[in-house]
Amino acid sequence: MGTGLGSAGGAALGAVAGAAGGPVGMAVGMAVGGVVGAIAGAAAGHAAGEAIDPTAEDAFWKENYRNEPYYDSEYDYEDYGPAYRMGYEGYENSDGGAYDETEPELARAWSERHPGSRLGWEQSQPAVRAGWHRVERSLPGDADRDGR
Repeated sequence: MGTGLGSAGGAALGAVAGAAGGPVGMAVGMAVGGVVGAIAGAAAGHAAGEAIDPTAEDAFWKENYRNEPYYDSEYDYEDYGPAYRMGYEGYENSDGGAYDETEPELARAWSERHPGSRLGWEQSQPAVRAGWHRVERSLPGDADRDGR
């Protein structure tokens, strides 16, 4: 997604910059701007993907899941771990979208991917949300404008 946005933005800026050279300058500006924008957009998208370290997220939640307000001692990390993973991987796959917009899809995915889980969606949802928001807060910016 970063590549496409960068390419479109670069092409638009290149066209504006090349407009002084007439139609030919505008076309050249769009082409150069598109390439430069695509490179910048890809770098930004790659950086965001690199910022999410699944090993670090798993280690964090394994250490801290018992401190969460929804924690139920009837369940252990083997139960909660897949929910956290779905949250942080879901955020990464959403291209920075809002959790509330993605939640229905996550609920369906939970039922499909974890049919044998001791946690139903009602019990896993707070952990999925926590995994999502922890990663969201760790990255710069507020793409979904929810204040996190």
